[in-house]
Amino acid sequence: MTDLTGRIRRCTGKQPTSFERVLRGYTPARRWIVRFEDGTSAFVKEAADADTARWLREEVRIYRQLQGDFLPSFLGWDDSEDAPILVLEDLSQASWPPPWNPARVQGVRQALEELWAVAAPLGQKRLSEYRDELQGWTKVAADPAPFLSLGFCSSSWLDACLPSLLKAEASAPLDGHSLLHLDVRSDNLCFAGDRAVLVDWNWAAVGNPDFDLGFWLPSLEAEGGPPPDAILPNAGPIAGIVSGFFASQAGLPPIPSAPRVREVQRLQLATALPWAARALGLPCGEPHLILRVAEARGTRAEQPPETDVSKP
Repeated sequence: MTDLTGRIRRCTGKQPTSFERVLRGYTPARRWIVRFEDGTSAFVKEAADADTARWLREEVRIYRQLQGDFLPSFLGWDDSEDAPILVLEDLSQASWPPPWNPARVQGVRQALEELWAVAAPLGQKRLSEYRDELQGWTKVAADPAPFLSLGFCSSSWLDACLPSLLKAEASAPLDGHSLLHLDVRSDNLCFAGDRAVLVDWNWAAVGNPDFDLGFWLPSLEAEGGPPPDAILPNAGPIAGIVSGFFASQAGLPPIPSAPRVREVQRLQLATALPWAARALGLPCGEPHLILRVAEARGTRAEQPPETDVSKP
C-alpha cells in the first residue's frame, strides 16, 4: 500500500490518509475509496493483469479528451507496465439503480443523447470493427449446444427461427458518427444529483446510437423497467444482433477472472430473446420465452446491484 499511496499522491497532488477496499465489480481490477488529508475522497482503480491494464488505458483516453456531465470527474492517472491506476470522482454516495422509474429512464436517455452529440476522440475505434465479435447467431449456428443448454427455447424453435435471426444480425446497422459507451447497464451508471453518470469506458466506439440504446434495454427490462420495444420500436436488426451476442455468450463456461459475467449475460438474454422474437415476428408462444422474462425480473430483484465504483 505504501507504493500505491505514493503513486496516488504524485498524480493527484494530495496525501491519502485511508483506503477502503471496494469488493464489487466483474473484473479482477483492484478498487478503493481513498480519503485525503484535505477531507476529499476519490475512487481509485488499479489494473491487476494485462487485460485490465489495457482496459484502463482505453478508459483514460476518454477521460483525457472528453468532457460532460455524463462522465465522472477525472482526477489523476499513473501508468506503469503492469498496474496503471486511474483516479476518478468518488460516486459512492450517488444513487445506483435499480429500482427504475420513468424519471430515471429519461435521465439515462438524456445522458446518452448528450454523449452521442459530442465529438469523438481522435483515433477512437469504430463499432464496425467489432462486427466479427458481434456475430452471435453465427456462432450459435456453428455450435448450438451451449445456447440450448440454457433452456431458453427448444431445438425445433431454434431450427425454425435461426434463418431470420441470422438475417437480422447481418443487416444490423452499425455505422454512424456518434460516440457510444457500449456497456450501458445499471452497474455502470448512477445518479449524482441531477446527473446520470456513466462509468467504465473501455468499450467506447463510434457508430450507430441505436446500438448503444439497444444493448442497455434488455437489462433495463430485467430490472423492472419497460420492455425494449417501448423505447426502441421497429428495431428488428438491432434486437437480432443484441440477442445473438448474449445467446452466444451466456452458455459458455464461467470466466475464471470474472465468474459472474455469465449470469449477467443470461439475465440479459432472458429479455433480449423475446424482444427479438417480437420485433422479427417470430413465434413467441413457447413457455420458455414467456417464463424467462419473469424469471429474469425475479432473479435480478433478489440480487444487490453491482458496480465497478464503490457502493457501501
